[in-house]
Amino acid sequence: MTTHEIAVNLPPTLDPVYSNRIQIAFKEDEVTFIFLHEIPGTNQARAKAIVSISPRHAKNLHDALGNSLRDYENKFGKIEGPVEKPPVENVTMRGYS
Repeated sequence: MTTHEIAVNLPPTLDPVYSNRIQIAFKEDEVTFIFLHEIPGTNQARAKAIVSISPRHAKNLHDALGNSLRDYENKFGKIEGPVEKPPVENVTMRGYS
């Protein structure tokens, strides 16, 4: 894969978004990420951003995130994962926190 630099324009009015939960949905030609903020002490979450990308871009994101987390753990130490729950069958949307 060839890499090249691009100029990224971050508008001054663009606000950062905090998300502590994500839902991922997919169909044949796109993967959609719904970033949520779960309100502590309640059973409610507020959608903060929705991003849809192609499956190929999702695969690239997967690889880039894996590399970044490996670098993070090398610098700051191991990240402990969540306690695993039993898998739910026939689901194409899952939430992660």
